[in-house]
Amino acid sequence: MAVVGISCRFPHASSARQFWELLRGGHQSITEVPESRWAVEKYYDRDASAPGRMNTRFGSFLDGVDLFDADFFRLSPREATFMDPQQRLMLELGWEVLEDAGVVAETVAGSRLGVFVGAIWDDYARLVRGAAAGGGHGAGPGHGAGGSGGPGSGAQHAMTGIHRTIIANRLSYFLRAQGPSLTVDTGQSSSLVAVHLACESLRTGESDQAIAGGVNLALLAESSVISAKWGGLSPRGRCFTFDARADGYVRGEGGGAVLLKPLSRALADGDRIYCVIRGSAVNNGAADSLTTPSPQAQEAVLRAAYEAAGVEPSAVQYVELHGTGTKVGDPVEAAALGAALGAAQGRRGALRVGSVKTNVGHLEGAAGITGLIKSALSLTHRELPASLNYETPNPHIPLDELNLTVQAEPGTWPQEDRPLVAGVSSFGMGGTNCHVVLTEAPGKPAGVAEPGEHDGRVTPNVLPWVVSGRSAPALREQAERLHAFTAGSDASAVDVGWSLASSRS
Repeated sequence: MAVVGISCRFPHASSARQFWELLRGGHQSITEVPESRWAVEKYYDRDASAPGRMNTRFGSFLDGVDLFDADFFRLSPREATFMDPQQRLMLELGWEVLEDAGVVAETVAGSRLGVFVGAIWDDYARLVRGAAAGGGHGAGPGHGAGGSGGPGSGAQHAMTGIHRTIIANRLSYFLRAQGPSLTVDTGQSSSLVAVHLACESLRTGESDQAIAGGVNLALLAESSVISAKWGGLSPRGRCFTFDARADGYVRGEGGGAVLLKPLSRALADGDRIYCVIRGSAVNNGAADSLTTPSPQAQEAVLRAAYEAAGVEPSAVQYVELHGTGTKVGDPVEAAALGAALGAAQGRRGALRVGSVKTNVGHLEGAAGITGLIKSALSLTHRELPASLNYETPNPHIPLDELNLTVQAEPGTWPQEDRPLVAGVSSFGMGGTNCHVVLTEAPGKPAGVAEPGEHDGRVTPNVLPWVVSGRSAPALREQAERLHAFTAGSDASAVDVGWSLASSRS
């Protein structure tokens, strides 16, 4: 399956281009919890056992989750108020991934476009229920909604506004798409499992193209308290993946989406292809407890994925780890990778590994799609960004014996003379494991136009730039987005005008 479109919204990176700049520059987006979320001092305690407190002050947060252009999506302010911001974010990502692929949104109406979205938290539902009960959590449903009013002013919209299933369904409804539409919850592996399910739907012909992704927002302090009590969060506020300092992860916010098509169709359509999904696998398996990962199950899912992909395990050059930076999880993941890939017969050199969680934190329900987008961009640009916060190897991870090496510095792929192959792993706390195999895009087939050729038609000397919005402020915002894009792009003015006129609504 070909990845023909990418959209994302991560802290400090609201587009794929900005995300690549963040990765390539070795930057990270982790900060102290902003006051707009919750009062840090009220919930922080160095003692992890303190009742109702968490032992961290850090996270990776999106700005403006309370802002939303309801008019654009033909929603009333009242209904938008009761919509989980995760629904709103997925609407934006769904629209943007179609734009990125050059698909006019109206053309998918009535088609078998599938929508598969990973999400695991219900923070906004708790806010709405707290407001309906006369208080609770310090914020009513107007918080973060782009609208106003309490439960009495629009509670009829709460049913659809707070259910996770609607995160996917609302995008399908807005696009009038008729393919499968489901929100996936397999814990922290949810969004990568969503990609796997989307690929299976495309293979069977159930979908003719699919949007797959995930969203994650940390709106309530209570959900972070729960994560801290489970023992997952790093007191130091960093993901020290495969490092001796590993002490947990940092919660992250954001979301991402990819548009998938069968490779044969993408080639025939002349699409820009970021990378190709060759195969994937999902299984389940835990060790001593429900939430303890199993090296045997992780090894099995790796072997199954490469068998499904028809790719030799020795061919993979880089794996984007689940890589949370936990004391138990990292050694288990390393052992599985070493057995299935590091020790593969015919391997040339150590397997490179890294984790995007060191840049933007653990996006939980959207973690897998974040890693997949990083890997797709790494294949597109033929570069490997650094995995941050790695100084001293974890003493419980014998990297040399496992034939693994952490990509601690930015660089090229280790074997550029061979086809580039990457793996992406994501594991859920209940034992649901997923691994996806990616390869670089094939070369441009004969007859496919290069940018500026416009399918053989004569490029005009003058072409208007068409910009639209459903309100005057929205129009200005679109113009500002276009200005920001062109300021950092080497695309010609005619090419931009052509795309605006031919591949935008």
